[in-house]
Amino acid sequence: MTALGVRDADIEESFVRSGGHGGQNVNKTSTCVMLLHRPTGLQVKCQETRQQGLNRYIARRLLLDKIEERKHGFVAAQRAEMEKIRRQKRKRSKRAKEKMLANKSIRAVKKANRRYQTVD
Repeated sequence: MTALGVRDADIEESFVRSGGHGGQNVNKTSTCVMLLHRPTGLQVKCQETRQQGLNRYIARRLLLDKIEERKHGFVAAQRAEMEKIRRQKRKRSKRAKEKMLANKSIRAVKKANRRYQTVD
């Protein structure tokens, strides 16, 4: 933040209720974070996770990326690479894992049917 000349006083932070996945948690708690950088007028909204603290962190990074892009015309390549690695290492969702296991079992049945069978 200091490298870009952004102060905490310049950022207006508000919390709203999220939408989408998360069930009762997102309906009851204000986990979505909205940040407004007053000097530039840039606004960021983050509701990636069900945790407010993690959303605050992600929203600040997104806001700083936007400010950096506006000032320098690009986002640091190193940060983009780190983000890519983080997404690759992310744990699979329950639905994706179930789907993968279902495909594996279907494949196993196919292979079992191909085995040589003796005729009595």
